[in-house]
Amino acid sequence: MQPVTQPSVVATSGTFSQVRRGALALLGGAALLAALCACDLPFGLGQPTTRTLENGAVASLDAAKSFRVSGSYTEPSMAERVAVDLEFARPSTEHATVNAAGVRVEAIIIGGDAYFRGNEFLSQHMGSDQISRNLVKVAGNAWWKGSAGDAPQLQDLTGGRGFRAAFLGTAVTRRTDHASVDGIDAVQLSGPRGDVLIAASPPYRVLRLLIKRGVTVDGITDADLRYNDFDRDFGIAVPRDVIDFSNLSTLPPLYTVVSVDTAGCAAPCSVSALLKNLGGLSAALAPSSVTFTMTDPATGKAVGSCQAQVRPDVGYNSTTTVGCTIGGVGGGQVNAALVTAVADNPGRA
Repeated sequence: MQPVTQPSVVATSGTFSQVRRGALALLGGAALLAALCACDLPFGLGQPTTRTLENGAVASLDAAKSFRVSGSYTEPSMAERVAVDLEFARPSTEHATVNAAGVRVEAIIIGGDAYFRGNEFLSQHMGSDQISRNLVKVAGNAWWKGSAGDAPQLQDLTGGRGFRAAFLGTAVTRRTDHASVDGIDAVQLSGPRGDVLIAASPPYRVLRLLIKRGVTVDGITDADLRYNDFDRDFGIAVPRDVIDFSNLSTLPPLYTVVSVDTAGCAAPCSVSALLKNLGGLSAALAPSSVTFTMTDPATGKAVGSCQAQVRPDVGYNSTTTVGCTIGGVGGGQVNAALVTAVADNPGRA
């Protein structure tokens, strides 16, 4: 009788082991794939290259029709922080608002023409003589024409070529992924001059720039600037009713007293003054006026006064006469008294 041949346990066991290992490998691969889908790819896989980010940042400054830069910085010659809001529109239009040490100035630059507004800023840049003080007063908060060189000049911060040379390329020594700017995923490229944060998604626009303390670019240091509003229409236009200090006829009336006539000062005391308009006929807050004051030279005290309005106005460099009557003074006071006249010009409406 032939012995019964037993099944080959080894062969069966080997086949089962191979199938099991294959299934486990398949499950492991699926799990790894799921993990990679849920998380970031290793070694920066799937992230934009540094060169791509830099090219996008440069293009965002050069190719955009417009963009805004806002934030603060320090000028090396000043201890105060400067707050700035700049709107740029290609090819050569800019609207800027700058606040420094509590003084605010607004500027519009279109081509080679520049316009400014800010009475306190104007006051700081005018002389201390009476005519300059009068000019500041009548200008009020109106726009005036000035030099484009007085506006913020930030070519290296707003032009792609200068920006690359200052902060990108060989200036970058460290990269940090998954930084954030106002909730936008960004990549931070850092170097000894500053940190540039660029959007991690196309078109890889520059979002923020931090210039380190002690590093000066475009005359500023210790800056924190944000870039946004790309390709927005800011509606920048030439302002209306602009004052041109090289043409004073664009000003509202600016009367100055040429002489005072007291020949009619008896009882009653009628006085008059010859006025000259150093300004023009632009609309003013109110009519100009002249205040006459009679002073006792012995005591230095005023003994009477009166006021007259200038109506109608006369044009640039023209003269007019106004007068009024000082009441309540006697003959003796009149003979010894000194009469002066001061013009008041309310300025631009």
